[in-house]
Amino acid sequence: MSLKKHIVWRVGVVYLGIFILSLGIIGKLFFLIYVEGSKWEEKAEEHNMKYVTIDPNRGDILADDGRLLASSVPYYEIRMDLMSTAMSDEIFTKKIDSLAFCFSKLFNDRSKAAYKREIIRARQNGERYHLLKKGVNYNELKEMKAFPLFRRGRYKGGFIYVQENKRILPHIGLASRTIGYLTKGRSGNVVGIEGAYDHELSGVVGVRLMQRLSGNVWMPVNTNNEVEPRDGNEVVTTIDINLQDVAEHALYKQLSRHNAHHGTAILMEVHTGEVKAIVNLEKDKEGRYRELYNYGIGESTEPGSTFKLPALMVALEDKVVSLDDTIDTGNGKIQYYDKTIRDTKKGGYGKITVKQVFELSSNVGMSKIINENYKGHERQFINRLYAMRLNEKLNVEIKGEGSPYIQYPGDKYWSGLSLPMISHGYEVRMTPLQILTFYNAVANNGKMVKPGFVREIRYHGEKIRKFDTKVLNPSICSGETIRKAREILEGVVENGTAKNLRNDNFKIAGKTGTAQIANEKYGYKQGSEVSYQASFVGYFPAENPKYSCIVVINSPTSSIYYGNLVAGPVFKEIADKVYATSLFRDEQQYLNIPEAYDPPYSKHGNLEDLKLVFERFNIATTNENISSKWVATVKQDSTIMIKPLDIRKGIMPNVKEMGLRDALYILENMALKVEIKGYGKVWKQSIAPGTKISPGSKVLLEMSMG
Repeated sequence: MSLKKHIVWRVGVVYLGIFILSLGIIGKLFFLIYVEGSKWEEKAEEHNMKYVTIDPNRGDILADDGRLLASSVPYYEIRMDLMSTAMSDEIFTKKIDSLAFCFSKLFNDRSKAAYKREIIRARQNGERYHLLKKGVNYNELKEMKAFPLFRRGRYKGGFIYVQENKRILPHIGLASRTIGYLTKGRSGNVVGIEGAYDHELSGVVGVRLMQRLSGNVWMPVNTNNEVEPRDGNEVVTTIDINLQDVAEHALYKQLSRHNAHHGTAILMEVHTGEVKAIVNLEKDKEGRYRELYNYGIGESTEPGSTFKLPALMVALEDKVVSLDDTIDTGNGKIQYYDKTIRDTKKGGYGKITVKQVFELSSNVGMSKIINENYKGHERQFINRLYAMRLNEKLNVEIKGEGSPYIQYPGDKYWSGLSLPMISHGYEVRMTPLQILTFYNAVANNGKMVKPGFVREIRYHGEKIRKFDTKVLNPSICSGETIRKAREILEGVVENGTAKNLRNDNFKIAGKTGTAQIANEKYGYKQGSEVSYQASFVGYFPAENPKYSCIVVINSPTSSIYYGNLVAGPVFKEIADKVYATSLFRDEQQYLNIPEAYDPPYSKHGNLEDLKLVFERFNIATTNENISSKWVATVKQDSTIMIKPLDIRKGIMPNVKEMGLRDALYILENMALKVEIKGYGKVWKQSIAPGTKISPGSKVLLEMSMG
């Protein structure tokens, strides 16, 4: 074959191959367009269209009077579409200087030139979703809507803002473990009321159809396809903010005084079981007391002498003893096998009545009462305790309740020591709330009610559900035993270990407790060191109980660790405050306030809050018609003068004489980092009032107990 024919043959083969390939491509195109066309159109639409969820507003958590305990505050991301076709180069060039100036002036964090460079660079890079600022609040957003260029809107001015909700606690640490917080673990939201009522608070998500534009920007397609989200319900708690504040202050002082590791205080209404205050404070690594764990609900420990009440009530119910019977406690020591049980009084109490055994908290006397009457009948004793529901959880709505435990004859660790040990609160485990619920039942004439933390559910202020009192046990024992129990509880304060809690205004009934804390490795002693738990639980006023309360303080490191001296004063301070402010006062006496009197001291703070207090107590004020949100108060003769406080962006305000919560609210909203030393009102501030400040600056507030 000639060279020419060979070349022609090879070219023909190539052309034939190209022709066949072209036919294949045309055939494939025909197949894709006419056979599988609908399928690929759907896939393309799926790629460029999607449904996105619209988060609802989470419901608020409210105190019993409607004040906010937790709320969602909107914050915004500010972004810019710098390639919007409706924003011409001429408009952009004309307005960019003014826009950069407004940003610099509003946030005071960068110069006008820096903002201008950033925005121009983003336009040169063709960015359609450029992030300019995060964490912008609603007032700043309103101001930005009037900025040059931004006032033209999204398409003509490139202005995009994305809302994000941030959960805040207006009262900061107050009852924070009980209120809870949002968690994102596998088990969902579990902490506090936020977790218990997550299904009520979270609302219902909405749905919106979005289309993808160039630059990966998504835009709503058609509002007709949108399903609006439903806001979450509001949860109204039983917490009284004023009583919560009193309880926290009282517990904090005592923890600090005794250098204790942690403590809890719970205040509950006797008849309803509503928890009005619950405080849990623990010392952190820096030595500050904070709400880190809900000890009142979650910590199950050996209660010690506070368990003597149910133990003695069993003996009274079975009529194996009466209050007038005599018990010989000897020299304050008694031996059971290899265990010596001792009384706190050196030399012992000798012969005393059963009533005195309880009032003086004699361990020897209690162990003799129970051991001598129930040895050989152990099941009868334990069954009585079980019948009073002391071995069952309360099943409160807040997750994490500790399990109660009372040994039963035949259990692995039951021994000849069990009866005398259980008689004074060992080989038993209960949480503070479980103990309080039992004492509350005694105050409530034998009716045991479930502790409640939530009163009702609302939607946009309208009540949709109310939670009634739930009875756990209509009668824990006979009326006669309840009467005797109340008699001996009053005797503890009048004649016994808690005489330091007596006062002239109203009677307190209750029981002290001092328990050694067992360590899993070392038992009750680690070398010569012993850890103690001090407690006091009771109710007031004794003759007509309205409130019950428990205080437990764990591991006081000072030499004082007895319940009456460590926990008792906290109980008394809470009871005195309740008595003085709301419970039993004759309101008529407050209506006849003399014309001239010395007005009380008032901290500086929020004008509306102060006005509410002044009006409530008929305290005369001057200069009320001022527009400032934050004010100072000054005594002037028989009135209190109100003066406006100067709060300006970029200038350090004067927060001296303010409460910590008000001071933190102001300073943190100015983006300052606040450190706190002490407790009470602000005494010193490390940055002088009137000094120029910038976001992120640190300021130390030194507090005074005044």
